Amino acid sequence: MAAASNLTEVAAKLGEKFEAETKIHCTFSFGSTAQLTQQIENGAPFDLFVSADAAHVEELEKMGLLAEDGRQRYATGVLVLWIPPGSKASVTRIEDVTRPEVRVIAVAKPELAPYGKAAVESLQHTGIWEVAKDKVVYAENISMARQYGTSGNADAVFTAKSLVLNDGGKVLDVDDALHAPLTQELGVLAKSPHVAGARRFVAFLRNGTGLGILKAAGYRVP
Repeated sequence: MAAASNLTEVAAKLGEKFEAETKIHCTFSFGSTAQLTQQIENGAPFDLFVSADAAHVEELEKMGLLAEDGRQRYATGVLVLWIPPGSKASVTRIEDVTRPEVRVIAVAKPELAPYGKAAVESLQHTGIWEVAKDKVVYAENISMARQYGTSGNADAVFTAKSLVLNDGGKVLDVDDALHAPLTQELGVLAKSPHVAGARRFVAFLRNGTGLGILKAAGYRVP
């Protein structure tokens, strides 16, 4: 299963519960949404693509790579500004990243990761992009952006709420009005030899036990 990096922390719980209920084992391959999409377009043998946005799933659908009725919305992501436990930065709102003690801001590459794109949009719409942009360090995905904070190499990190709920420090929800909605969709791949199993996982995620797991991890669910 191809899974966007925002799902790194919650995937193990989802996989364990799904296997307990169905006896079907899930293997996750994580990466940025754009990179996973490219892999699928190049023939990577995934059964299911769980994306961080809707646009890339739509792209695969238009290319005829998804099974019939295989595209579904499963969650809306929440972008947060995370101040790691070791950071000395005094930040209580997004505008505070312009303060001198915030030297490095970790953001996933906006051309690869929807959460990274949302972070840049938020900085722009807040009116502080020109001041903040020289502090930004780009990571390949939001999981790697989080690692910058964990290792002490970033004073502030824009990432998914689901990744840092249990990491300590300070977690500040970014106002949804500052960026395009992080509508997350999935797609069952047409060439999968396990379409039936993939559809069972979709039902588990959208209507079954998985729904509660996603909600507890900080996602907004349909």
